[in-house]
Amino acid sequence: MESVAVIGGGSWATALVKIISENKIPVNWWFRHTADVEHLQTYRHNARYLSGVTFDLIYVKPSTDMVAVIEQATWVILAVPAAFVESVLQKLPSRIFANKFLVSAIKGMIPDKNCLVTEYLENNFQVPLAHQCVIAGPCHAEEVALEKQSYLSIGATNIALAERFCALLRNRYVRATPVEDIYGIEYCAVMKNIIALACGIAHGLNYGDNFQAVMVSNAMLEIEAFLQAMHPGPRQLSGSAYLGDLLVTAYSQFSRNRTFGNMIGRGYSVKSAQVEMNMIAEGYYAVKIIHELNKKLKVNMPITSAAYNILYERISPPVEIAILKEKFN
Repeated sequence: MESVAVIGGGSWATALVKIISENKIPVNWWFRHTADVEHLQTYRHNARYLSGVTFDLIYVKPSTDMVAVIEQATWVILAVPAAFVESVLQKLPSRIFANKFLVSAIKGMIPDKNCLVTEYLENNFQVPLAHQCVIAGPCHAEEVALEKQSYLSIGATNIALAERFCALLRNRYVRATPVEDIYGIEYCAVMKNIIALACGIAHGLNYGDNFQAVMVSNAMLEIEAFLQAMHPGPRQLSGSAYLGDLLVTAYSQFSRNRTFGNMIGRGYSVKSAQVEMNMIAEGYYAVKIIHELNKKLKVNMPITSAAYNILYERISPPVEIAILKEKFN
């Protein structure tokens, strides 16, 4: 019988536990804090995120013992911010993931190492790529909590494995489809956060929908050029795993990257925006990583460069976006 471990207590982790456990699949759920475990055991909901979702404790077992949570599972889903992956996993035995299937629900990259989560797991825990999947697609946790119709793309080099994981997710409001382009959708998930952040900055500066539509259109060219430079291959970027994910992140009220960018455009400092949000905007870290990777690739990436200049070089948002708008058609 399939069993799942979910590492992380945030909104996306909560949404995934809801989906899987409601399919009557056992979920061992790791939290950092004992108080969160006790709250869930007492009140049957996550105290911090998506608190309106109630869990059946027959299928959901919260714990702060990560080793025990992992050892009992067939599948291990990582759903912590990319910036915290190393600190969360650093004390685990190096072979703990042997004979497990790893699923990244993280739409970000490992800071400092400038690598994808799948690459990190392969290099540091010897998890072969054939044993890994990536969750992608336009799917906000808040809408899953409301049981709005949602679509997920599960990337894997092993399509049979991706289909097997899709079966754990499908229900009346979630459709899941296997995709072979694991690196493409993983990088696209990183890139779309940068674009959403830039869209938020423009919105905070009172640029309208017309400008945002042009920015997103140009972003697709930027993403395509970067993906072809990093991992060449055939891919249909109009698919929901690519364009769909970009659109929902760039436009949705639930997008934390758009929200973060909007605050920067309105004059917040990076630090004050992070404190007020109290949530991680993956795009902030992604901007620096992609900028560093592109030093070798030399792909024309004006939107990423503009976001980098604003966030890390402290160039005035109005000045940088005014320069950027002249590069669009």
